[in-house]
Amino acid sequence: MKKFVQPCLIAAAIFSLLQGPAQAQTKIATVDQRKVFDSYYKTKHADTTLKEEATALEKEAKDMYEAYKKRESEWKKLLDMANDQAISAAEREKSKQNAEKKLLELQQNEQAIRAFERSAREKMDEKQRIKRDAILGEIHDVVQAKAKAAGYNLVIDSSASAVIYAGNENDLTQSVLSQLNAAAPALAKPEESKKESK
Repeated sequence: MKKFVQPCLIAAAIFSLLQGPAQAQTKIATVDQRKVFDSYYKTKHADTTLKEEATALEKEAKDMYEAYKKRESEWKKLLDMANDQAISAAEREKSKQNAEKKLLELQQNEQAIRAFERSAREKMDEKQRIKRDAILGEIHDVVQAKAKAAGYNLVIDSSASAVIYAGNENDLTQSVLSQLNAAAPALAKPEESKKESK
């Protein structure tokens, strides 16, 4: 349904612009927002940072799980001792009580691991959303500024399924990318290095 509504809204916007006063010429430009987003150095930097954070969280979860397995092994030994007829009844009873305590610890550890994993997932999802929204905001600001400067009435995202045809003569993708990546560190300018190698 959403895929159908978006093209209809864009078509309605274009139609209403074309129906405006005859003397006002409608200028439409396109931009491949997906290409700009994927090629923007800040997107690549954000991906790297998020992957590093995810790796650190995975290591922490793994350490927690290994500690859990160690406690589980200790609990099994206590259970074996509680059932070992070769030791005294007092020792078996003591092992049984220690096994019960260890089982409670295990259950608490299991809950802590689950809570940590859930929290880590939510934290990473939120960070990803915030970074994505910030990057899209920067892209939209540059597109709007370029569109206003060039006198365009409408800019269509050519990477969306709403565009049936888009010529390249009014495509802002490369100029938006160039402006966004102008401040990129020397190692992070992939578009320019490709041009130089040609």
